[in-house]
Amino acid sequence: MSRKKQLFIHGIRGIPASHGGFETFTEKLAPYLVDNGWDVTVYCQEHGEGEWYDGEWNGVKTIHVPVKDDGAKGSIIFDWLTVKDAIKKDGLNLTLGYNTAIYAAIFRLKGKTNVFNMDGIEWKRQKWGTLAKIWFFINECAGNWLGNHLIADHPQIKTHLQARVSGKKITVIPYGADRHDTADASVLPEYGLTEKGFYLVVARPEPENSILEIVSAYSSRERNYPLVVLGNFDTENNAYHKKVVEAANDGVKFVGAIYDQTIVNAFRFYTRGYIHGHQVGGTNPSLVETLGCGSPVLAHNNRFNRWVAGEGAKYFQDQFECKAMIDQMDASDEHIEPMRQASYQRHSEEFQWEMVMSAYNELLTAWYDRTEQSSVQYEAQK
Repeated sequence: MSRKKQLFIHGIRGIPASHGGFETFTEKLAPYLVDNGWDVTVYCQEHGEGEWYDGEWNGVKTIHVPVKDDGAKGSIIFDWLTVKDAIKKDGLNLTLGYNTAIYAAIFRLKGKTNVFNMDGIEWKRQKWGTLAKIWFFINECAGNWLGNHLIADHPQIKTHLQARVSGKKITVIPYGADRHDTADASVLPEYGLTEKGFYLVVARPEPENSILEIVSAYSSRERNYPLVVLGNFDTENNAYHKKVVEAANDGVKFVGAIYDQTIVNAFRFYTRGYIHGHQVGGTNPSLVETLGCGSPVLAHNNRFNRWVAGEGAKYFQDQFECKAMIDQMDASDEHIEPMRQASYQRHSEEFQWEMVMSAYNELLTAWYDRTEQSSVQYEAQK
């Protein structure tokens, strides 16, 4: 019986998901690969001190690594520890994100194969200070040069990466999402909402996500339908958050961060318009999940959003164009169903999980086979 292909996944907090998009992605990818003949290990960051311990989740092996530090420092330490552990083992490495890509130098020195998912253009995000931007820029360059192969989740991310490496080193595989043809409408009354009776924003309240422009556009006049904004706002300690809240009229509902997918999917499925203001990044998971729910999409007009949402969405460049589009959606239901069908169509074209997982399996298998052949040739020459 042939030996199973070994894969070690780095760069996330762990599974099951409790933090972000890469964790949710790994929840899908890792069991899929196990079902396709892989032996998959995911490194999981734990808060605290103590011995490492092994676990298992849905057939996926987990290695739990306690780290006493929080935040960025803790993640940097965790990534360092996982790389040091993985170089002792045979197999392929998949790193999700490039935040500590300089560590890939060790993989190179030890002859270990590492495939990077290069995520978005982190150093361009407005929320980071100068030192953080420098750190991310250095690590993006390191990921480009030190990774054996790169995965871009968007064609424009590939174009961006090609400024430093050959396009032959980059494969485009987008994020995925489930399709939802129904949702639980019973959760809506709790928030004072009705079907097709509200607009929706789901985003971290950061300047680059155009939250202030969207709220200001909506609040420029009285509306027939409320605007629901998901996200944590700290008006006591964050000047931008305070500015957004102060710009809102009585029709804006700040409902906080909601992680219950039943509720979030109901919001997406029954909204009359999902307003997506992200200006930076590749394939945004929230936008893809929205397409899978058939939400009518109004998005910031940039090269990233246009490829993801397609020609069936509506696009705004600034606050005034956003206002005009909300005015249009406010006045009539005629745009809703065509835009819903366009979202479903775009999802089926590019963002079905089976398509995404299969592409990862094919790419990783090719690199695993290539690594095994190199090892055999090296042993034969000894």
